[in-house]
Amino acid sequence: MSEPRLRVSRGLTAMGLAARGGARYAANAPRLFAAAGQQRQRLRDDLALRTAQDVADTLGTMKGVLMKLGQLASYVDDGLAPPARRVLGRLQDSVPPMSPELAAGVIAAELGAPPEEVFAQWDPLPIAAASIGQVHRAITRDGRAVAVKVQYPGIAETIAADLGNVGLLRSLLRMAAPSQDVTELIEELRQRIGEELDYLREADSQRMFAAYFDGHPTITVPRIVDELSTARVITSELATGARFAEMLGWSQEEKDLAAETIYRFTFHSLYELHAFNGDPHPGNYLFEPGGRVTFLDFGLVKNFTADELEPLVAMIQALCIEHDTEKFRRAMEDAGFLTPGAPIPTDQVVEHMSLFYDTVAVPGRKTMTSEYASAVARRYVDFKSPLAAYANIPRSYVIVQRINLGLFAILGRMSATADWRAISEEIWPFCLAPPSTALGEAEAGWRAGAPAAITRFVERQ
Repeated sequence: MSEPRLRVSRGLTAMGLAARGGARYAANAPRLFAAAGQQRQRLRDDLALRTAQDVADTLGTMKGVLMKLGQLASYVDDGLAPPARRVLGRLQDSVPPMSPELAAGVIAAELGAPPEEVFAQWDPLPIAAASIGQVHRAITRDGRAVAVKVQYPGIAETIAADLGNVGLLRSLLRMAAPSQDVTELIEELRQRIGEELDYLREADSQRMFAAYFDGHPTITVPRIVDELSTARVITSELATGARFAEMLGWSQEEKDLAAETIYRFTFHSLYELHAFNGDPHPGNYLFEPGGRVTFLDFGLVKNFTADELEPLVAMIQALCIEHDTEKFRRAMEDAGFLTPGAPIPTDQVVEHMSLFYDTVAVPGRKTMTSEYASAVARRYVDFKSPLAAYANIPRSYVIVQRINLGLFAILGRMSATADWRAISEEIWPFCLAPPSTALGEAEAGWRAGAPAAITRFVERQ
């Protein structure tokens, strides 16, 4: 199918999904109006479940950009009933895979022979399937257990069709940010999501993270097998561990340790490696007891310059350390988040933005909750605020906003509790405080044992 026809077809499918949802609620509006109390809530939950089922069934087979939007909806909790959340959760870990024959065809085209010849053992059934590719277990000829990520045939054309559907993307983004010029947001999405198709680039990113965190006590990034990786196939060490849904059944102490590791990984990457893995959804983690987490999928990595990071650092320092609201406002303006000279009092700017910094504003243990994550997401798209007319998301920071929309949602699902301020002070470049937790002590030992590797990466930025 040609790209224009594919773009029209996928756009119509997405619009049909929205239309069915609207019709479903319109048809049930009289019943909702007449019902009261528990009966009304049951009707709402039933509608939410049917809508979630429709979303999961439709987007789970579409792959590409539209499925990524469905994944985002699946882990940003905004009051969905548990059954509806569970249905949408199907988009987090796995989607309908391609056939074994198609996967084998990609291996043959990329590695020069069928998988049964390239590998000593090959499992034709995937262990995971996502928006751009799926993963198979295999054993190399020299006996290494590996995970082989195979890109879907034709996905490049599908992505191009979605990214070329400017009208649909504008409509979706304007629902989230109606007061903004979304042109730069679309261009950033084009570049970042387009990069996900380049498995050579993804392998380079994964090598960078794996080398930086090599030997870390709780963070693991699988190593790339160079000779079995190409533009459409990535082969890496096979990682094991519990999936997100299983980990949620662990004790709160174990969940807190895992959450601390995810938090440390995210902000060490940002402030020290100057890179952000912009796809923080539950399917990209494997868990083991004791806070050990393996991080998967480095297709959506954003690298930052020191100049791009400086305003983010200045905003945190001004608000959380110096309590200088005017300096905070200037940092927002310097970064491009706020129009210079906007006719909004500084205290109103701070009041609007303070929710994003709530977990690190003051020392003390705090629990991340789904309600907090939802409040952050709503504040992020709050176009009723007087600030909205003067606020913007600069292109350089589009991906880093996934901290607000993704990381907080995940930690909220875990009900993660910690002194986030104390942990952050260990990581913030203007603090570099001593360890505040047992994991922090272990991390300090790792740093002491491998300072050259860390220094090499930091100085390279």
